[in-house]
Amino acid sequence: MARIVLGLASSHTPLLALSAADWAHRAAVDRANPALNLSDGRLVNYEQLLAEVGPRHEDVISLEVLDRKKQACDAAIETLADALQAAEPDVAIIVGDDQAELFGAAVQPAVSVFHGDTMVMLDKYGREGTPSWLRRVGHDYLMDDAHAVTAAPEFALEIIHGLIDREVDVTSLALVPDPRRAAFGHAFGFIVKRLFRGRAIPVVPVLLNTYFPPNVPSAARCHRIGRALAEVVAGSAGPQRVAVIASGGLSHFVVDETLDRGLLQAMQTRDAHWLGSLPRGALNSGSSEILNWVLAAGALESLELTWSAYQPLYRTPAGTGVGAGFAIWQPPGAR
Repeated sequence: MARIVLGLASSHTPLLALSAADWAHRAAVDRANPALNLSDGRLVNYEQLLAEVGPRHEDVISLEVLDRKKQACDAAIETLADALQAAEPDVAIIVGDDQAELFGAAVQPAVSVFHGDTMVMLDKYGREGTPSWLRRVGHDYLMDDAHAVTAAPEFALEIIHGLIDREVDVTSLALVPDPRRAAFGHAFGFIVKRLFRGRAIPVVPVLLNTYFPPNVPSAARCHRIGRALAEVVAGSAGPQRVAVIASGGLSHFVVDETLDRGLLQAMQTRDAHWLGSLPRGALNSGSSEILNWVLAAGALESLELTWSAYQPLYRTPAGTGVGAGFAIWQPPGAR
């Protein structure tokens, strides 16, 4: 019988691919963003945000502080990679969101599962004319070339059939027809590049539409899908040791430490009500990737959250940036 032997979750912000000195590139994007998302659902520009909250984070955006946080994040990623290596899974289910890399306005599935042989990556950050700092990001996203990642088609088909039988409507994907135009993106490439350490662990990509209304699933729906996913894995006759990995988050592009720390606490205590009650207003733009964690938490309820780390990566005085989170779930008694 297949069983989930490990759960992981990791932010995948571009900051994790850059030195702290290069974080200014993203700060400039924040200052030019006309729709910075607040957790009460409002969208504001940087000047409006600064007028509302003041420069309250000015003392934590020095290069010294940012470099210390970058080192802490790098150490956290290595901790996740250590756990994955020790667990020796036969397959990794990666729950991530697509940001106009594979899908677009023509077709935008709410939930989809890939059951092809090879997950092909989009090479958009390796093309001529790409700035050097963005090329570094592309390297960590596996988006500097049309990399081919081994998938797990038979197990993916089991998951699709099992979810459909549990009344979860799933879009099935079998191939990437033209990887120069559309292919898999950063949510999946970051996990493979930074956590797999070169090992060819077959992947089942689960793509959750977190970013693009109108068909973004609610938090409660995501948690129920996660529970259904766990049932499907447990019902598989195969011997697979399975890792479930959430990619993305936490709050951004305005950091909300209360939201982020609340999420980690709710996962620690298996508080399904808290996780399922997250309001849509708190899950806009980058913060929407928290839904990937919520789905994973639903799938990992039988495991224990044994380790987590959190770094609020402020990059402007008004508090824009990313809440960088990392987590490990293990079977009871595994520690």
